[in-house]
Amino acid sequence: MISQKSLEPRTIHPLGLVLYAMGFLSMIIGGLFLTPLLYLLFDTSEVIYARFFLIPGLAALAAGGSVIFLFRGSRLELNPRNGSIIVVLAWVLASLLAVYPVRRLAGLNFTPGFFESGSGWTTTGLSVIDVSAVPKILLLWRSIMQLAGGAGLAIIMLAVFALPVGAGLYRAEGRNDQLVPHVLQSAKLVVLLYSIYAAVGIIALRLAGMDLFDAVNHSFCAISTGGFSTRAASIGHWESVLVEAATIPLMLLGSLNFVTAYALFRGKLRSIFRNGELRLAVFLMAAGIMAFFFMVTRNLYPVLDKEVRVAVFEAVTALTTTGYSTVVYTDWPSTGFLILFILMLVGGGSCSTAGGIKQLRVYLLFKSVLWEVRRALLPRQAVVRNYIYQGDEKVFVSEGMVRSAGIFFFLYLSLWLTGALVIAACGYPLKDALFEFASSIGTVGLSVGITGPEARPLVLWVEIVGMVLGRLELFVVFIAISGTIGELRRSFHR
Repeated sequence: MISQKSLEPRTIHPLGLVLYAMGFLSMIIGGLFLTPLLYLLFDTSEVIYARFFLIPGLAALAAGGSVIFLFRGSRLELNPRNGSIIVVLAWVLASLLAVYPVRRLAGLNFTPGFFESGSGWTTTGLSVIDVSAVPKILLLWRSIMQLAGGAGLAIIMLAVFALPVGAGLYRAEGRNDQLVPHVLQSAKLVVLLYSIYAAVGIIALRLAGMDLFDAVNHSFCAISTGGFSTRAASIGHWESVLVEAATIPLMLLGSLNFVTAYALFRGKLRSIFRNGELRLAVFLMAAGIMAFFFMVTRNLYPVLDKEVRVAVFEAVTALTTTGYSTVVYTDWPSTGFLILFILMLVGGGSCSTAGGIKQLRVYLLFKSVLWEVRRALLPRQAVVRNYIYQGDEKVFVSEGMVRSAGIFFFLYLSLWLTGALVIAACGYPLKDALFEFASSIGTVGLSVGITGPEARPLVLWVEIVGMVLGRLELFVVFIAISGTIGELRRSFHR
């Protein structure tokens, strides 16, 4: 006879809890490794490369299934600290496993292989491989990494397994705002919206003139604001107004807050127009395009059509942190680099696939300056409640929210300058080092030529750290590290 007590969920040690959740994430990672094999249905000549995805994929599935079986029946309740630890471990595991196919199919050593893998999962798009010299299945795998990385491994896990873990994992991957009150339903809606973006993108790029393979890859990497391309010249390879016109909306959708996108799909236009984050994005986009046109492209390119197209595309790709490009920057003046710096550092919308400081934080800090000036002009006894709009809601802003945004802003710029100085110390011009690390920590993917297979290992590792910190938004990594150390200390003292 089965007792009632045996049917109750088990409570396990926090480290066991982390392993249990990692089992589900390992299953997701393993399943993703098998998805490139679908390409072999269309090109049997590359079936010889199947083992490079089967081995890590089946290993991850087996390991994940074993851990889930070991801890079956346990209560999976995660706080933000444990959620941060799990998310960081999942990204490290995914990046390490992906080194195997990247190394074997691109002929790289471990460091550049890990760099390419990390650049994929973090949706950065900086690359050290020659895309014209590797199998197509590897190019597809790079795009799948960016597609999954943009959605978030934990979000995909929640959507697939519907685990009752609360908001710990959901928020650990930069999704502080939920589309609906229920976390699991929010995760499913994010994946649904994301899938719609990808499908529409494939159709649009196919109609614009890309073949099916290129359309799939570029749709995946545009909506994830990743920027990996199947062509060495990126979007500039096509030199096509239609391709650029199809790519720009995909990049914008990828950088749009999912809450805002959900409101847009539901026809709540009023909440869209009064959204401060979105208004800032429109302003920065317009200002960037005008600045590029009058200060850069008008003096570099021979015809008006090219001048306008480059100004528009480069402003969008920098602000959305996608990293696609239509031109090289070797002949650009310093003014152009300064504009790119600003756009890349600001980045896309909060709770989106984009990187950077995020428009919401910048908007909040800008508004706080205006509020402080207004407060100085009001009588001392005046009571004012400051607020901004996020989606449908009026959010009242506390001093803690402003302080958190300010701390993040300071840390982000400090890390950017530190990383750039390390790269410059390796012998590169400071301007180029600032650009390259801004691209790394912002998960942008634009490059001035520092990143490549010949780059020093130290440069690549500094950029890897920047990519991870940028994708997981600094605090998640810091919390994960401190939380892991704390749990280990408590375990040793028990």
